[in-house]
Amino acid sequence: MKTAAIILAAGSGTRMKAGKNKLFLTLQGRTVLEHTASVFQNCPLVDGIVVVARDTELPQVQQILPQTVYNKILCYTAGGAERQDSVLCGLQVLPADFEQVLIHDGARPFVTDQLIQDLLAQVTPQCGAIAGVPAKDTIKRVNDAGLVQQTLQRRELWNIQTPQCFYTASILRCYQQGRADGYSATDDASLAEQYGLAVKVVPSYYENIKLTTPEDLDVAEVFLKRMRSR
Repeated sequence: MKTAAIILAAGSGTRMKAGKNKLFLTLQGRTVLEHTASVFQNCPLVDGIVVVARDTELPQVQQILPQTVYNKILCYTAGGAERQDSVLCGLQVLPADFEQVLIHDGARPFVTDQLIQDLLAQVTPQCGAIAGVPAKDTIKRVNDAGLVQQTLQRRELWNIQTPQCFYTASILRCYQQGRADGYSATDDASLAEQYGLAVKVVPSYYENIKLTTPEDLDVAEVFLKRMRSR
């Protein structure tokens, strides 16, 4: 069974205040995109990679991730207006023999082989597998006036990450139905849940952060140094 990774590389620099795609920023001499793609390139469980980027940035992405170095890359493809559109673009160009797919945000450079293995061990045609960690903070539901309406049970709450793993045919069906219905979801699992797939959370680790703000870059530098010292 062949497994593909879809790397979403159409990130903006708005909250990062970078003035450019945050995946083009560097950590210890390599772009964030290189750090992320290298994990899937080197993981023996991943057979192919699709990189989804803005159409105007595809030439730069191809320069950063040349197929001569990243030979698992099947293709580079332009994304859409929203993340959901970009994932569908990636799914639609996957060759038919890739039966499983890992959908991953390019701004999460600390994914590991072990997490990928754990996700793939749980996925079935009827059930997706997504990475997540237990919520550390108390979460409250608050109304528009700022008044607390409910304190949620922390033991039931998880912060969800990527990769999110599915059988390709199953999640493609959900994405196609979502487009037909005009249904908007915040992540892949939300679409899966909407259209009848079960979803299992696989324990991840707190270091699997998404680089969003300038402070995250400082944290990422610490994580890289720690990983290299092991």
